[in-house]
Amino acid sequence: MSKPTAAPKGPGGRGPMGPRPKVKKDTLPRVIKLLFQFYPKLIPIVIFCIIFAAIVNAIPSIFTQKVLAVITTSVDNGTPLAEAFPQILPLIGILVGLYVVSISLITLQSQLMAYITQGFLSKMRCKMFDGMQTLPIKYFDTHKHGDIMSHYTNDIDTLRQLISQSLPSLLQASIIVVTVLFIMLYYSVPMTLVVLLGVIAMFFVSKKIGGGSAKYFVRQQKSIGKTEGFIQEMMNGQRVVKVFCHEEAAQEDFDELNDALYKDSYKANAFANCLGPIIMNIGNVLYVACALIGGVFLVANVPNFGLAMIPKFSIDIVVPFLNMTKQFTGNVNQVSQQINHIAMGLAGAERLFDLMDQEPEVDDGYVTLVNANVAADGSITESHARTGHWAWKHPHKDGTTTYTLLRGDVRLTEVDFAYEEGKPVLHDVSVYAEPGQKVAFVGSTGAGKTTITNLINRFYDIADGKVRYDGININKIKKSDLRRSLGIVLQDTNLFTGTVIDNIRYGNLDASDEDCRHAAKLAGADDFITRLPQGYDTPLQNNGANLSQGQRQLIAIARAAVADPPVMILDEATSSIDTRTEAIVQRGMDKLMEGRTVFVIAHRLSTIMDADVIMVLEHGRIIERGNHETLLAQKGTYYQLYTGAFELE
Repeated sequence: MSKPTAAPKGPGGRGPMGPRPKVKKDTLPRVIKLLFQFYPKLIPIVIFCIIFAAIVNAIPSIFTQKVLAVITTSVDNGTPLAEAFPQILPLIGILVGLYVVSISLITLQSQLMAYITQGFLSKMRCKMFDGMQTLPIKYFDTHKHGDIMSHYTNDIDTLRQLISQSLPSLLQASIIVVTVLFIMLYYSVPMTLVVLLGVIAMFFVSKKIGGGSAKYFVRQQKSIGKTEGFIQEMMNGQRVVKVFCHEEAAQEDFDELNDALYKDSYKANAFANCLGPIIMNIGNVLYVACALIGGVFLVANVPNFGLAMIPKFSIDIVVPFLNMTKQFTGNVNQVSQQINHIAMGLAGAERLFDLMDQEPEVDDGYVTLVNANVAADGSITESHARTGHWAWKHPHKDGTTTYTLLRGDVRLTEVDFAYEEGKPVLHDVSVYAEPGQKVAFVGSTGAGKTTITNLINRFYDIADGKVRYDGININKIKKSDLRRSLGIVLQDTNLFTGTVIDNIRYGNLDASDEDCRHAAKLAGADDFITRLPQGYDTPLQNNGANLSQGQRQLIAIARAAVADPPVMILDEATSSIDTRTEAIVQRGMDKLMEGRTVFVIAHRLSTIMDADVIMVLEHGRIIERGNHETLLAQKGTYYQLYTGAFELE
């Protein structure tokens, strides 16, 4: 098991080489656009509720000023306060009424946001999963599965916090700040300028500290993905870890990743946690400054000017202003706090969008597979019912359509291929498989055997050469139709959560129970399946952990059999089956292969002795080809393999 390579350090050990990660500028607009796209009617209602509640929260100072003005006037005129109540009570009544409406709208908003948030996440998961189904095999070969899983768990959770809490709180706090600012300007421009000086200080502190926080929140999300990917890798390979006593080395590797996650998380939260207290204390200082300056203005009879046209400072201006200052700075603090949560949410959202933005598998094919009627004169027509015959439907530019009977003639001509540019895997490979032929590939690991079958499936596209299927360039064949005509049994078996018969039916979802049982008998799996506690209805979980490796392989072979394809690819299909079981399976496989074109990859030469053509590969080239007897007579590499002169590996 290879040891994960640590990320290279930049100058001074400041982390991975290159610029520090930042959230893309279009991430937040994309989230908001998707919200409106998914809920075009509900989002405006939520925004209205937030705006109304924010304004109601911002205007108590207006009522306070008016009440104090009434009381001050009464005191100055020597009027009993009891006579001022008729003027005060309507103000209180209006404010109470606004609060009641605000509470109702807040309740409605909270219910709608719960519905919208969970619905949004559900739709996002669907979009991600649907998009993931269109990705090429190369994506999954080059990305850790645990990191991909992190998109559906951790990143989705940060998006939940962003939508349900951070964005609504940011909008509400921002509206309160703007509303209070206008109210302050309305009553007193000089006092507003005093407040704004403090707010400028808050802004610079928020920008400095919040920027550092956002940067590390992005790194934290990436570190979480790497850590979860490693954990899943260790869980899947736990037997290998224990067999080779690799526990300590695995622990060291995990500690390295965990330490990186700790450092990124610590720095992100250190910035985030110190921002709030700093902003709050700046607000407290500003509150005291406003009280002192307001007192000085009162004592010195400093002229006042504002939109309200109140000529001089008075208690009914200074006292509400203190409340507005507290409210203003408190909501500025709230905005600064939400910036950190938004940064973390956007970091998760960006990772989700990175997955969603992956280029889908290119499929420019237009030749499709259809049911066909074959007339006595050999003419072929399309049928809408299952006939037992298949044909390639080939539309042409002149508007005509031709049909080619599906026979299973597969030819690779002078094919070159490389998984990575500059590192060729196949060189000038030519393979000719006529209908009904059994073609076997032999060679050491890495010789290119499985790569050839990957090219036939178009899991990867060739760099040069031609691959033709029944005389048609496979680039012209729609990938789903191409793969529907191919059955494949891999060395690594994947069984899904469900019953045994469900896993067999995976090869053909239209297959009946009887079809599945027939396929199992053909593959030699019926005997052990009927002895399971619930037979074909026995539930399987965790990749069939309650079955032996050989039993899992037999189910995979039955799955391919129920698909009934004209071409079969067997990639080490019997590698995990003991010799006795292999003899049973081989009889079933012989029946399964009758009349089909079959590509076999095998280390056990006994399973391919009856192949029509055996090809020996070495370093991506075919060095020998012929049947068993011909190759033995040549006394080359195959002869040495067969006689045990040297091992495949």
